[in-house]
Amino acid sequence: MNKIKIFFATLLLFSINNSFVFSQAKKPTLMVVPSDNWCIKNNFTRDFDNMGSTVKVADYNRALQESSELLLVISKINELMTERGFPLKNMESTLRSLQNQSAEDALLTGKSGADVNESPIDKLKKAAKADIIMQLTWTVNQTGPKKSVTFNLQGIDAYTDKQIAGASGTGQPSFSAELPVLLEEAVLAHIDNFNGQLQKHFDDLFNNGREVSLRIMTFSSFKGDLETEFEGKELSQIIEDWMAANTVKNRFSTTDATENNMLFEQVRIPLYDANNRAVDTRGWARDLQKMLADKYKITSKLMTRGLGQAQLVIGEK
Repeated sequence: MNKIKIFFATLLLFSINNSFVFSQAKKPTLMVVPSDNWCIKNNFTRDFDNMGSTVKVADYNRALQESSELLLVISKINELMTERGFPLKNMESTLRSLQNQSAEDALLTGKSGADVNESPIDKLKKAAKADIIMQLTWTVNQTGPKKSVTFNLQGIDAYTDKQIAGASGTGQPSFSAELPVLLEEAVLAHIDNFNGQLQKHFDDLFNNGREVSLRIMTFSSFKGDLETEFEGKELSQIIEDWMAANTVKNRFSTTDATENNMLFEQVRIPLYDANNRAVDTRGWARDLQKMLADKYKITSKLMTRGLGQAQLVIGEK
């Protein structure tokens, strides 16, 4: 009898401990945004002339200012995710912060004829520093006096732009005319599975690193190339050795390597440094830039595109 009691007590303790560990697990940071499809259908876009081609770019600021429906939908999704322990960045607050930075004015106004080097969503990702973007599209269906909502929710890795979770469906027809209620009815049947996909992806990032890419190039002013030797090693080998030492589990692929260019893809960088501070692509690549400057007196210029692509051009700044 005592053995039985001990067995069940141990089992109970194990279950409590597992629940505690799960509750303490780090959750990905999310931000809900309307999809480009929704913005285009509702005329919340701006046109840019990108080298002769007209590009439609979502105007998130105007959408939030003019669409009460969008505010209600984002608020409801935020509420559902928060209830399940997923931290969210508020899109409206992030945009407001961008407005207060004169350097980011192009996000809202643009310049006729300018190249679109960074889209509004790229700028938004940088400011929010969210792990995952939840891209939402929805339509309200009317059948007689009843209404329903059809939705499509995509979880996009903010660094790679790969879809890592998805949910879609149509709620049961209801006499309710309130959009948040209709949306909740449609989403509830799918959200826990969606969250499971998000957490599985984030657990992979936590264990195996965040996926980014790095391109190495050279200015024509550089006295040498990537095959030039420094202290008995070719520069390309020095860079590859640094990559091996500064990626999670030495995970990266050298997909291109010439005397003037190198391309590293599927590069896994840690989510956090030794001080538990978040690591981003620019900060990680800056360590390579600093190593080349300090040890080999090699000057370089570091540029980033979006959150997950860094480019280091060797020779000058």
